[in-house]
Amino acid sequence: MKIELKKDQRLFFTSDTHYCHSSICSATTKWESSSNLTREFTSLDHMNDTIVNNINNMVGEDDILIHLGDWSFGGFDKIQEFRSRIVCKNIHLVLGNHDHHIERNKENVQSIFSSVQDYLRLEVRRPINKATLETFKFVCMHFPIISWDNMNQGVMHLFGHVHLPPHLRVMEGKAMDIGCDGNDLEPISLDEVVKILKDRPIKKSSLPSDHHEKRL
Repeated sequence: MKIELKKDQRLFFTSDTHYCHSSICSATTKWESSSNLTREFTSLDHMNDTIVNNINNMVGEDDILIHLGDWSFGGFDKIQEFRSRIVCKNIHLVLGNHDHHIERNKENVQSIFSSVQDYLRLEVRRPINKATLETFKFVCMHFPIISWDNMNQGVMHLFGHVHLPPHLRVMEGKAMDIGCDGNDLEPISLDEVVKILKDRPIKKSSLPSDHHEKRL
């Protein structure tokens, strides 16, 4: 997919919002030994409101949001509920392992997104001046990949799923977990991603333990 940003239009990434996921909220979780797995909120509404407000405070109506999966929980109706609360008109979704209703396109729910896919090769062009565009290339997927298409040419890899904390979210090479848990439950901008990854070496990735392993 190719995106050419208009003047003053911005692009953001996020993942693993888990809107309305009671188990990931400390006030409602039933997980055992969950202190390092949950988000500290006084209620599920508190968590949901924070996620929605953080997106809307950063991502404008005409901006673009790339979401790398695990959109919502709590039943089919929560998919539309979450979408209706976000002001951004342009949301592209890369499916996560919990996005079953969206994957099956129940009641044509995919139509509430600008696009839906399992894997996204993304080229972003942005004007520097009237005559010049700068270009950034990404491989985006819900799950982390240790080596990816055109990695040797500097293509960056963005992923979610693993819920890494801020100090672990950047891999050895040009790859990072852009999930909201590693970014104060906020989206991360194209500028910030490029700033973090552009000068990193070309190197395949390996991951620290993630929250799925901690449950075993």
